Order: sequence, then C-alpha cells, then structure tokens
Amino acid sequence: MTASLLSDANRRLARALKHVQISEDASERLQFPKASLKVSIPVRMDDGSLRVFEGYRVRYDDTRGPTKGGIRFHPKVSMDEVQSLAFWMTFKCAAVNLPFGGAKGGITLNPKELSKFELERLSRGYVDAIADFIGPDIDIPAPDVYTNPMIMGWMMDQYSIIRRQLCPAVITGKPLGMGGSQGRDRATGTGAFYVLQAMLSKFDRIPAETTVAVQGFGNAGSVIARLLFDAGYKVVAVSDSRGGVYCDRGLDIPSLQQFKASTRSLQAVYCEGTVCNLVDGQETITNEDLLTLDVDILIPAALENQITADNAPLVQAKYIFEVANGPITSEGDRILEDKGVYVFPDILVNAGGVIVSYYEWVQNRSGLYWTEAEVSDRLKTKIIEEAEKIWRIAQNLAIPPRTAAYVHALERLEEAHSARGTRDYYVS
Repeated sequence: MTASLLSDANRRLARALKHVQISEDASERLQFPKASLKVSIPVRMDDGSLRVFEGYRVRYDDTRGPTKGGIRFHPKVSMDEVQSLAFWMTFKCAAVNLPFGGAKGGITLNPKELSKFELERLSRGYVDAIADFIGPDIDIPAPDVYTNPMIMGWMMDQYSIIRRQLCPAVITGKPLGMGGSQGRDRATGTGAFYVLQAMLSKFDRIPAETTVAVQGFGNAGSVIARLLFDAGYKVVAVSDSRGGVYCDRGLDIPSLQQFKASTRSLQAVYCEGTVCNLVDGQETITNEDLLTLDVDILIPAALENQITADNAPLVQAKYIFEVANGPITSEGDRILEDKGVYVFPDILVNAGGVIVSYYEWVQNRSGLYWTEAEVSDRLKTKIIEEAEKIWRIAQNLAIPPRTAAYVHALERLEEAHSARGTRDYYVS
C-alpha cells in the first residue's frame, strides 16, 4: 500500500467541494485525521516463540459523534490504508445520517497462518494496546476483513476486563450471546441489496434479464449474491481470494455457499475452501478476469484499488455497486464516467454494516433488543431513504452518484462543524 491512497481519497473530496458551500475551516479540517495510533503487539505463539505484530487505529473526525469503524486483519494493512478507510467511514456515517464520526483499525498479518488461540491472544493484546484510544463514547470498533463476531467478542471481553465492568457498547458485531444484534452478520450485503434494488428501479431493469458478477465471496459478497439469486437475477460469476468460477447460464449460489460452509473444519476460524473447485465443467477465472466480464452489474466486494486506470477501459458492466471499500481509484472513476458507467459508491452501498452496528450500539446502551425483522425493516427504510436523497442530488446537479454522496455527507459535516464553532483551534 503506497502513501497515495489517502491522497486519492482526498481527490474525491475535492471534486465534491465544487458543488457544495462549506467553510474553509471545515474543508481544511476534513483533509487530516484527528488522531492516529500505531502499536506493537507481542504475542506468545503456540510453539513458545514470541512474535510482534504491528497494529493501527485512526479516529478521523468526531464532529458528529464518537468515531466508528472496523478492524481488519490482513497482510497489507498499513497506516495509510487505515487512515483512508477512516476517511471513508467519516463520510459514510454522514451520508446515511448516523451520529458517528469515522474510524478504522487493523493489524498487519496473514490471519490464516495463526491458530485460534494465537488469534485470541493477538486480539486481546491489540485491545490492551489501544484501550485508552477507544470507548463507547469515544470510538467503537467493529468487524472488517478477516475479523468476525468471535474476534469482536474477545475484544469486548478484554476491554471489559481492563475497565472492570461489562462494556458491551464498546464493540459492535459481537456474538448474540454477548450483546450482538440480530441481522448484523448479514447487514452489509443486505443493505447493498436494498440499494441495488432501489437504484435499478430507475432504469426499469428486469431481474431475470440482468447478469451479475460478484468479486469477493465473503460475508458481504456471498450475502448479496444469494439475495440477488433469490430475487431472480442471473449471477454468472463469483470469486474469492484464490480465483473464481463463471457460467453464462447462471450459478447455483446456494450450492456455492454450502460448499464454502462444508469446507470449514470445527477448529478453523476462517473458511479454508475456495469457490474455484466447486463444480466440474464450470469455467474457472481469475479475479482480474471477473472485473472485465460482459455483464450488466459488477459488484466489487473484496478489497480496495481493484479497478484502476489500467483495467477500467476493459470494464463492460453498465452498473457498478461498490460493496468493498474503495475498490475503484479516482483515475478509474474518471474513465468509467466517460464510458457512461453508473458507479454507486461504497459510502452508500456498503453502509448497511455500520447502520446495523449503530443499532447494536443503541441496543447495548438501552438494554432493549430488537428482532431480526425489526432490524431489517429499520435498515431498509434508512438506507433506501438516503439512497433516494443521493440520487436526487445526482440528478439535480448532473453529477455522478459518488460525487452526490460526498456532497450529501459534506452538507451534514458542515452543519456539525459550524455548530461546534472554532472550538479550540485558535486558542494559544
């Protein structure tokens, strides 16, 4: 990950600033993270050796409320990546009108190389290192790439041990038995599906005649793929980290999900299977090939920077829904815009996760817990409402949906910055 990632993110901000009036103070403040923390996490491995891992947590902007954002375990985690993801979370929370700012965290490692017990020691060690940097009223972490409810449960438990009191609201995405919310594990993919359905209605698309390719078959990608399959869309390609499978007649998504689940051993924390070796006779493809398939809808649901200036000219999809964070670079955006591709941005499309994380935080603090149907109904109402507002901005200003989403978020951030006044920026 190069130092250009945050600069690339800021180019989206600069473009949106041309269409909205905000103070110079707010504009300047939003270009820099409020606080960034880098920590070393020593972990005793199962063989008795000691390894030290690098961890990060960034609180980007807390003007609208305590910061919110996931924690990822991945070999490419860096300070630049975490700062950029915290930047996106700031605008995501504002775009869907949550009382949160943006944050993100991560640890640099390949989690599949660690045992369950090593992962637990690592997770608890990370919380030990950042405990003074987070809190239910300061910064509320959640799961992200290669983290899950079990890991969030360990982290919440460790924070509670440190504080000597039960603190369920410090972490969201927890197991249900530890104060997690119904529907949280499916929220990102479900919210993305609601946005896709609402936006495609503008173009009179018929599901049975609409082809879809999904890059990434994890928690979010597999959920939206299944929802699209159940709704009658023709999902012709999916992929995971080791490759993908393609069938022009459409794939049996429930079988793919069953395969992924069946290859998980009882002791494993992460799925060991790959969709590449599911069905004999299907065409195997690479992740790169999937992005350039001749399909109607492309759903990048893996990692950032998947569509760049190099491969954007080859993209054939008419509509792109960003389920991953930052899967398209700003240069790739320009090329897709010139090609007439509708790109619906991550800060709207994948906001279902943070919306239901907010609901979990509210439930933890109130002690009143909702049913899965109640959570789903609240999620659907909120994300479609904000999607419609962003669509109207895009139409009224004749700008792409991404720029409209940033304009929408900036208006709310400006309101909050303005209400706060100068605070202590100029105090000597």
